[in-house]
Amino acid sequence: MKRLAGLSALALIITSTSGCGWLWGEDGYFRDRGGDYLAARQTAPMQLPANVEAKRLDPLLPVPQQVASSTVTGEYEVPRPQALPARADASEFSLQKSGESRWLVAQRVPAEVWPVVRQFFEDNGFRVVDERPQTGEFSTAWQRFDELSSAMARRLSKPESGVAADAETRVRVRIEPGVQRNTSEVFVVSAERPAGSSADVAFASRSGNPKLEAALLDEMLVNLARSAEQGGSVSLLAARDFDAPRRVSLSEDGNGNPVLNLGADFDRAWSGVGRSLEMADVRIDDLNRSLGVYYINLAEGAIKKDEEPGFLGKLFGGERDKEEIEARAERYQVRLTPVGDSVQVTVEKDLNTVAPSDVARRILDLIQENLG
Repeated sequence: MKRLAGLSALALIITSTSGCGWLWGEDGYFRDRGGDYLAARQTAPMQLPANVEAKRLDPLLPVPQQVASSTVTGEYEVPRPQALPARADASEFSLQKSGESRWLVAQRVPAEVWPVVRQFFEDNGFRVVDERPQTGEFSTAWQRFDELSSAMARRLSKPESGVAADAETRVRVRIEPGVQRNTSEVFVVSAERPAGSSADVAFASRSGNPKLEAALLDEMLVNLARSAEQGGSVSLLAARDFDAPRRVSLSEDGNGNPVLNLGADFDRAWSGVGRSLEMADVRIDDLNRSLGVYYINLAEGAIKKDEEPGFLGKLFGGERDKEEIEARAERYQVRLTPVGDSVQVTVEKDLNTVAPSDVARRILDLIQENLG
């Protein structure tokens, strides 16, 4: 109790001290030091003894050169920050490597990558003799390097490619959906045989000649990246061969509702139906790939990026436009259902109601017309 009483008395004495300036004031022990840096001055470098080896230490947080002087009077206008520079390595195409395996990753869906990759090989003198768009593969004929374009022949005939100058080579290219959504992976496998041989050498399961395949991927990366920088685009007409089903037939289920049967796996059926709706100028309001559903509005045309309203349009006309769209909306759901090795496409009004037969048939006819 005596100790507590003593501490209380000490606290009373401290608080009764006039102004407590030595404790809390501008010169007090607990003063605010937040603005001390404004009065800081640069001092001369520290001088070390002559026999001591000095090592320069760069500051971890260097002060920028363009700063306001502490002697400037009047108001100071803070400059606007500079825009961040675009990353040099940011590209739609990149190379991946795991051990000796290399492949190209594209930030595009396989249906868009297929025609540009195929065009790359044709432009460089490769003859495509076998193509299977439904599986994303094509193969080239047996050729010598001197049958290719001059630039490609020079690139592949170098010693580091690991192929004899008089040998014949063919390649198989495979395009698969990537791990991430809306990406693709491009794989190249080669096969070789002596010049003049008629042996049909099979492709290896993983890699025939890693050096040759790496050279082809390097050339492809440079070509595709340059094309993307120059604004190269892929038309839907050029991509349609990739996701076109093997078979397309329109029939009816047991209740008489129209059903479109697609001879393709779900990935390519999903891509093909989405492309067909866009080509048929049908608006897709939303989609859910995990459920296999496109939510469409027959009363509106397809959404085009260059026709999206600007900021002022969204600000002043957005609510009115939404009301008008809602008033005339004709919404339906296009559902894709995997059945064995094929996919069935049906049209519903909502989750529990099928669309009228005439409307469903009209939508499925549009999809069928634009699939092939």
